[in-house]
Amino acid sequence: MPKVLISDKMSPLAEQIFKERGLEVDYKPGMTPDELKACIGEYDGLAIRSATKVTAEILAAANNLKVVGRAGIGVDNVDVPGATGRGVVVMNTPFGNSITTAEHAISMMMALARQIPEANASTHAGKWEKSKFMGVELMGKTLGVIGCGNIGAVTADRAQGLKMRVVAFDPYLSQERAKDLGVEKVELDELFARADFITLHTPLTDTTRNIIGASAFKKMKDGVRIINCARGGLVDEVALKEALESGKVGGAALDVFAQEPAKENPLFGMANVVATPHLGASTTEAQVNVAVQVAEQISDYLLTGAVVNALNMPSVSAEDAPKLRPYMKLAEEIGSFAGQITQTGIKGVSIEFEGAVAELNTKPLSAIVLKGLLSPMLESVNMVSAPVIAKERDIEVSEVKRDREGEYTTMIRLVVTTESQTRSVSGTLFAGKPRLVEINGIAVEAEVGPHMLYITNEDKPGFIGKLGTALGFAGVNIATFHLGRNNEGGEALALLQVDQKVSDETLAEVRKLPHVVRAEALDF
Repeated sequence: MPKVLISDKMSPLAEQIFKERGLEVDYKPGMTPDELKACIGEYDGLAIRSATKVTAEILAAANNLKVVGRAGIGVDNVDVPGATGRGVVVMNTPFGNSITTAEHAISMMMALARQIPEANASTHAGKWEKSKFMGVELMGKTLGVIGCGNIGAVTADRAQGLKMRVVAFDPYLSQERAKDLGVEKVELDELFARADFITLHTPLTDTTRNIIGASAFKKMKDGVRIINCARGGLVDEVALKEALESGKVGGAALDVFAQEPAKENPLFGMANVVATPHLGASTTEAQVNVAVQVAEQISDYLLTGAVVNALNMPSVSAEDAPKLRPYMKLAEEIGSFAGQITQTGIKGVSIEFEGAVAELNTKPLSAIVLKGLLSPMLESVNMVSAPVIAKERDIEVSEVKRDREGEYTTMIRLVVTTESQTRSVSGTLFAGKPRLVEINGIAVEAEVGPHMLYITNEDKPGFIGKLGTALGFAGVNIATFHLGRNNEGGEALALLQVDQKVSDETLAEVRKLPHVVRAEALDF
């Protein structure tokens, strides 16, 4: 009988579900890391929230562990690569607390608009300072939503119920989806210029870190109010403090902070800052939802092998797995490559399977392609949630199968249509290893490595030498160098595997080279 440990406080329904399914379960919240390490070897499954830290040390002691289930979205407290290396499936519950988080953002916005926390403290102190707390109405104001996925869309809907105008910035939001939501899709600078209130609902990535900082504040209206119930690090806290002190920002409502638990913070104690201790998902309903979901997912996996909402393992049956395994890495590399070079809203995706791969169950491969495509901009995307996210964003996804037509016996081709262009990436297996064979109609054969440099350029003499000199001067060693072009003197591309991550400074120098059209640093 499989044995499961619940190591964080969780709804009693989770324990009940495990028992009803016939699993042995122990409920031991509040253990120290040493206590967890000492007992984790007894368990097949581990159900957690945010308190338990599943570190490399814990995983090393978990000899029987097969699955970790996080009741919630974020898995910052789980060493996912370490778990993957040990064959431990990591699951989350990505859709259990969307409404709760959106409602908290709206509550924070209303508290900020009417200065409710400060007025509450004043009234409790017996001061009755009625004239001191002059608020603003939300009706008729413009709310800027940064990140219009599941939570952002719910927030926008609630704001419209308050008769607010909503503008949204999200590179993956199509015009059709924006229309359905009743929001106006805009570029980030326009959102900054127009919004009276700005709320963030985007994951924390290298692209979004400090997306609101000193330069952003300069583009905003005087008196703008900022709400962040998404992730600490999206807002530069030092710059926000200066903007609050100068009056540029009229107030801020923050549920998340760069360092958590936030016992100290430069924003604490400021009269125009509303702060809560990461309560976005803290409602009875949300906690019940995620507890039930994680218990069901862990039970299903341990009893039947079914995989749902896994972050590090595709949902593949035991029969299909051996046949599909060689293609899984290829599918994710193709999707990730396209995702990293796509910077505008995606309207359509066509995933084409040709030759031998077309004879297989390709649904899991399509999901892996979508996961790779969406992951560069979205947090915690897995092969289960990726198709749902694509549908929510009105991204039209089609799958095409055909017999062998070209020179390769098996091939996967991804065609991505954005608001500005259509691009394609194709790959095959060579001796069982993934290899890219076409990018935007230009033939090129290249293996994908951890750090890559992708360049499109005019096919002119001397370019390769200048590129090599620039990278050499920056101390970047080239591991492999692959070239392709559509015709002599026409459009060309270079795909380089390098030994270290290409810095922003080096990338800027490459972009300055003569004949360079575009240069992007890619990581896999």
